[in-house]
Amino acid sequence: MPGPNRVFAAQLAGLTVFGPDGESIGKVRDVVVGLRVDRSPPRVLGLVVELITRRRIFVPMLRVTSIESSAVALATGSVNLRHFHQRPNEALIIGELLDAHVTLADGGSAVVVDAGLEPTRTRDWLVNKLAVRQRSGRLGRRGPVQVLAWEKVGGLARARIAEQPQGTQQLLAVFDEMRAVDVASALHELTPKRRYEVADAMDDERLADVIEELPEEDQKSLLRHLGEERAADVLEAMNPDDAADLLAELDEGDKDRLLELMEPEESAPVRRLLEYSYDTAGGLMTPEPIVLSPDATIAEALARVRNGDLTPALASMVFVCRPPSATPTGRYLGCVHFQRLLREPPSDLVAGLLDKDLSQLSPTATLSEVTRYFAAYNLVCAPVVDEGEHLLGAVTVDDVLDHLLPEDWRASGLPDTEVTEEPSPDGPNAEDRSHA
Repeated sequence: MPGPNRVFAAQLAGLTVFGPDGESIGKVRDVVVGLRVDRSPPRVLGLVVELITRRRIFVPMLRVTSIESSAVALATGSVNLRHFHQRPNEALIIGELLDAHVTLADGGSAVVVDAGLEPTRTRDWLVNKLAVRQRSGRLGRRGPVQVLAWEKVGGLARARIAEQPQGTQQLLAVFDEMRAVDVASALHELTPKRRYEVADAMDDERLADVIEELPEEDQKSLLRHLGEERAADVLEAMNPDDAADLLAELDEGDKDRLLELMEPEESAPVRRLLEYSYDTAGGLMTPEPIVLSPDATIAEALARVRNGDLTPALASMVFVCRPPSATPTGRYLGCVHFQRLLREPPSDLVAGLLDKDLSQLSPTATLSEVTRYFAAYNLVCAPVVDEGEHLLGAVTVDDVLDHLLPEDWRASGLPDTEVTEEPSPDGPNAEDRSHA
């Protein structure tokens, strides 16, 4: 098999998977192994690959033709597109083995930081090596990393992994290079115990970004686990519209307690959003669009658009209003499209570029009205203005799509009815996950 004689599992995470025709199929998210009762090295059964739809599927190692530093290539033939479900005698290296506490042959203890995978002559792959780090002294100082044979490490039976507490250092290092939406997808696949351990170790800002991308049930269970004080801190770090959507799903008592624990300046925009039904423009909008005064220059507008924290949809349009600039603003004057900003001299004023003819959304506009608005004007961002001509916020196309898709779309990816499977040219055992 082309590629290195040994690869480490953590290095595989996030690699692009290419099909036989060179098309990108998805990204590697984990490695599935079958743990044995004895201390023999476990067989690598396959890879968990996340498709562009966020569905996670199982790809047998028999399908893998090469593993390079930047990509994984698959052989010809079809791949089973059913959603990956972990079996009782299987373990996930990244999701379960990394950071697991193990015992060494000399009686010491250590933490797993990576696993080395090696191919055999029979085209199987085995986990022959484990990279572990010992802690020494009363203060538990971190020692050097050692690469040991699998047989020299104990405590990795499947049941033992499910019960023991794990650290999160290595898993967080893997997540650090991933987008929040991909981390959320990975967390959804972990056991609740492991999910809570990772959430406890994340800082509030990163956890807020991840929670925004989780399915509703995962969001609520994480909030309950965090406790009210930290849950309020995380809600403050979330986008106000996402925080409002989450709070709206909680019991009135829980919602009111969390709002009280939030800082007043952080809870105020969330409370305003909660006044509107979730399926109206007021419930869909974000209260933090780009707002400029009429005497602002195009250079100032472009500087605001460059803010890396903005989504592409929010950065596509700036809104010009009389003071105050915080929503609800002073009198709304109009908007300027990003492309128009690029065509004019930076020293010109945005007031001279206003699109005053673009219709505005009322905060009570229904979801169907908002959808028709975006389709009619070919926009990805739209102003929400009240009867007093105050800008209340902006609706973006991603918020509309969130509410048009099925409620469980984050967890389910494509519906099963759209999955097609073909017989494998390698025979009926091409998808075999049995253990030798």
